[in-house]
Amino acid sequence: MPTINIDKKEFLKLINKKLSDKEIEEKISEMGVAVESVTNKEIIFEVFANRPDLLSKYGLVRYVRGYLENKKPVNYKVKKSNYKLNVNNNLKEIRPYITCAVVKGLKLNNEKLVEIIQLQEKLHITFGRNRKKISIGIYPLDKIKFPLTYEAKKPEEIKFQPLDTEKEISANEILEKHSKGKEFRHLLNSHNKYPILRDSNNEILSLIPVINSQLTGKVNEATKEVFIECTGFDFVSLTKCLNIIVTSLADMGGEIYSVEIRSYNKKNITPDLTEEKI
Repeated sequence: MPTINIDKKEFLKLINKKLSDKEIEEKISEMGVAVESVTNKEIIFEVFANRPDLLSKYGLVRYVRGYLENKKPVNYKVKKSNYKLNVNNNLKEIRPYITCAVVKGLKLNNEKLVEIIQLQEKLHITFGRNRKKISIGIYPLDKIKFPLTYEAKKPEEIKFQPLDTEKEISANEILEKHSKGKEFRHLLNSHNKYPILRDSNNEILSLIPVINSQLTGKVNEATKEVFIECTGFDFVSLTKCLNIIVTSLADMGGEIYSVEIRSYNKKNITPDLTEEKI
């Protein structure tokens, strides 16, 4: 089970409550969350596999506030948009499904960037089975042009500048030389074509599920609008993963926008934040 550390002072500010260390431990434990410790500076707790939404600080805050105040679930709004993404049929046997969203109106700082990166990596490692089941990409919206295309290409047809590099290199070079490529090349080695995401300017956004582009896939503190995608093998799991991310970004002050996905003669609108009873 992953262990999550959150700043205690900020946590109490976000839930708008004054609680002693003992009360914090008792209330969180009552909700079925295993508290490891409460210190002067932070709260450390474990997240069970059935609650990936708690991998986010904002997910825990949402859960605690609902419990303490006996509130109904937060009703997040998804605004309609003209953003579209097309899925190529040649992905069916490689990495067939994708869910997407756009979030605008963000005011990011270093702390929020760290939170986004940590949430992404915690979801990758746990819910995503170390990117095998689900991989996540987050991109600055102003760097890409819709409509987007999710497709598979031969390695020799893929060339772009991956994150933290100074020049364009081929897909095979990424898998052989880049740290992320070496870490995740086993997810692509059995295929003769690799999944990529590109925009209508023919710019490659990422080699999926390995690495984003330095030019179109690097989010920083100046980023106010982002595009998020989750790819994998089970559409329901991808939907849940996307929902965890966009609701956390909404809790940071962002506004959620939909993306229309056309794939395999079907049309899906994501994210889908319809309430579920469990």
